[in-house]
Amino acid sequence: MKLDRIMLKLSGEALAGDKKTGFDEATVLGIAQQVKKVSALGKEIGIVIGGGNFWRGRSSENMDRTKADQIGMLATIMNCIYVSEMFRSVGLETEILTPFACGSMTKLFSKDIANECFKQGKIVFFAGGTGHPYFSTDTGIVLRAIEMEADAILLAKAIDGVYDSDPKLNPDAKKFDKLSIGEVVDRQLGVIDMTASVMCMENKMPLVIFGLNEENSIVNTVDGKINGTVVTA
Repeated sequence: MKLDRIMLKLSGEALAGDKKTGFDEATVLGIAQQVKKVSALGKEIGIVIGGGNFWRGRSSENMDRTKADQIGMLATIMNCIYVSEMFRSVGLETEILTPFACGSMTKLFSKDIANECFKQGKIVFFAGGTGHPYFSTDTGIVLRAIEMEADAILLAKAIDGVYDSDPKLNPDAKKFDKLSIGEVVDRQLGVIDMTASVMCMENKMPLVIFGLNEENSIVNTVDGKINGTVVTA
């Protein structure tokens, strides 16, 4: 699999480490060092981060869904600002792009600006989701990956791949090395949400799911040593 331009999805919870909320600096610096190694290989890297370490608004019955999703978008921006600074502390150049204006904190997204950042060797953070409610960060990263003509989406998760059932509940759960996005949809395996899955299927965007907590997992995945699941389009 060619991986010259990749979109990396980090869950907000992964940034929190064992604390479950906020940030675990050692975890984020470890990610930064891996991304630095990948960038040194000449790879172009876009990053989307979830907001789950700050906000799980959809679980509330007392809040309008649109407002809950707006808070979620802001949570992803906070995460990107923090992680961007950690990346800069290890010598990487970064840019944060959002689909709506955030004053001087970010730049407004356009494909041309993002391509220019990639050309300059910057790590590009796509923050704020799609800018619209009812769309998850899964859908956000698929949209940006298709738009930016990425080779694949890398999903760094707490779990090391796709299983036929929840391995936490079923010790005999079977892990897939490879399967198609059509199978993911048909079997409702929940790798990414349905909207994002259908977009991947229609636009032939492959996914690689792997465990973030494994040593050098990002570097190894880009290097073709995949200890996870490849979802073909």
